[in-house]
Amino acid sequence: MRLNTAQNIPKLYTYEGSPAKHINAKQALRRSILSCLLWEKEFYEDGQSIVERITKNAADCDAETVAALAIEARRVHGLRHAPLMLLLDLIRRGGPGVADAIDGTIKRADEMAELVAIYWRDGRKPLSKQMKVGLARAFARFDEYALAKYDRDGPVKLRDVMFLSHAKPKGHEQEALFKRVANRELAVPDTWEVNLSGGGDKRETFTRLLSEGKLGYLAVLRNLRNMVDSGVDMDTIKSAILARKGADLVFPFRYVAAARAVPQLEPTIDKALCEAVASGTKLEGKTIVLVDVSGSMDVPLSAKSDLTRMDAAAALASVLNGDVRMFSFASGNIRYWSDRWNGQRILVEVPPRTGMAGIDAIIGSQSHGGTMLGQAVKEANEIAHDRLIVITDEQSHDPVPDPIAKRAYMINVASNKNGVGYGRWTHIDGFSEAVIRFIVENENNE
Repeated sequence: MRLNTAQNIPKLYTYEGSPAKHINAKQALRRSILSCLLWEKEFYEDGQSIVERITKNAADCDAETVAALAIEARRVHGLRHAPLMLLLDLIRRGGPGVADAIDGTIKRADEMAELVAIYWRDGRKPLSKQMKVGLARAFARFDEYALAKYDRDGPVKLRDVMFLSHAKPKGHEQEALFKRVANRELAVPDTWEVNLSGGGDKRETFTRLLSEGKLGYLAVLRNLRNMVDSGVDMDTIKSAILARKGADLVFPFRYVAAARAVPQLEPTIDKALCEAVASGTKLEGKTIVLVDVSGSMDVPLSAKSDLTRMDAAAALASVLNGDVRMFSFASGNIRYWSDRWNGQRILVEVPPRTGMAGIDAIIGSQSHGGTMLGQAVKEANEIAHDRLIVITDEQSHDPVPDPIAKRAYMINVASNKNGVGYGRWTHIDGFSEAVIRFIVENENNE
């Protein structure tokens, strides 16, 4: 009996029922990692099942692939916890590359303690030699401010990491620093968290940190409501927003959260976002962008967030620079879209505005129904264009045709197991600006 026949290859489907593509282990790992906020429930899958799939997919890839993806996820896409799961796979395997991967992935001091905590989540066990070496290298990179900022009272403290990894100081100055870590006598960092927890006046604290340039851009956006409520001078706040110091490390959807938190500052936030768009590389030719506004996209990114994957998708679309026609798709108001199509169209064109206006236009363009991605692509194929970009969770209800454009990108903003955007599509995973940079670099390389 022959098994190497089409009928013996298992068929894959999205959660909405469309035929999905067979992909290799590396592709499967990327789609699980690069849109993943670890342990967080998504629309179709719970956080635990995603973690289990990441563990399995990582084991199916070679160590070099896993190490490179861990570093990319942290350094390029700005993810914090998902890359640590990949490091666990490398630690399990062992080998000389583990230390390099740990050192290359860890970017913030608290990630060292977090890695140990995840490693011990099923019970304490000895650290491998390579894990110790990698942690020791990473530990030696941080100065007193960086260590003190994240010297927290968790189950695993930074002093624990230092002792476990046997980090060796280089020179008398670092030796003294390590002693202060051991004794938990680090100089108190001048951060807004420390100042406010110590009873500092909010208005004075934020005003001083802003004037001295000591507040990172993400901290600025997250604390706008605190600043306004405490009476910080509005011109000072607006100047910090427009300065965009460190904005390259901030996800586009953070602007959405900031504008919703403080509507009176939306014009300034919008100006900053539009300046980010203007500074980006312009896409050549005519571009069509399809943004998924189906119900599965309208769920929070995390349990503590009021932002959704739809917000993330719309924010990505809003930072595209070039000759763009923008469309949303779902199933609109069609009640029986499964069998009674009747020629009704799915795409709704929205004004190709940049910034907050573009985001609002996309999200409010139609009802958030089913994911009729196949019909959306079919309709897009009828419109003249040089480039097609689809931003979606890929859980289509109907079969998805091939694009007619030579340059066609499927940007996946969720971690669902199966997807449709492979083959003729250039498949991209993630919701940071890195996905836009990839498109630009990919076409420049052509």
